[in-house]
Amino acid sequence: MTTNLKNAPVKSLRQRALEYLGKREYSVMELGQKLKAYADESDDIAVLLADFQARGWLSDARFTEQIIQARKVKFGSAKVANELREKGVADALIAQAVSEIKNHELEHATEVWRKKFKQVATDRNEWAKQARFLQSRGFGFDTIKKVLSKQDNDD
Repeated sequence: MTTNLKNAPVKSLRQRALEYLGKREYSVMELGQKLKAYADESDDIAVLLADFQARGWLSDARFTEQIIQARKVKFGSAKVANELREKGVADALIAQAVSEIKNHELEHATEVWRKKFKQVATDRNEWAKQARFLQSRGFGFDTIKKVLSKQDNDD
C-alpha cells in the first residue's frame, strides 16, 4: 500500500466505492463518475461496478426507490424523472417511478401549494406566480390547474 504526502494510506478504488455506498445509495453511472477521479490506467471501474452489482451492493432499482421516497412529497414526476435520467438510470425504471409518483401527485402538489401559499390567488399575476412555483417543482400543468382551481372552489 502506498502513502501520500501526509503519510496517510492511499485507499483502493474498491475501498472508496464501499465507503461511498456505506453513506447512501448511488446509481451505477454516478458511482462510476465518482471513482474516475481516483482511478489509475490499470484500474477497471466497469469490472468493479459489475462485481458490486452481482453481489447486490449496487442497484439502480434500489437507488430509484430511494430517490422516489425522498422526493415524491416535495416534487412532481417530471422533476424526479429528470433527476433519475441525469444519474443514468434506465428508462424502464424511470417509467415505473413516474407511474408510482403520479398515483398521489395531486395530493402532494396540493400539500406543497398549501405550505408555500396560505391563500388562493386573487388575480392573474398571483395565479401565474403560484403556477410557476408548482411547475418549478416538477408538477405537470394538468395537476397545477387542478390544484389551483380546487383551492378556488374550497373557498
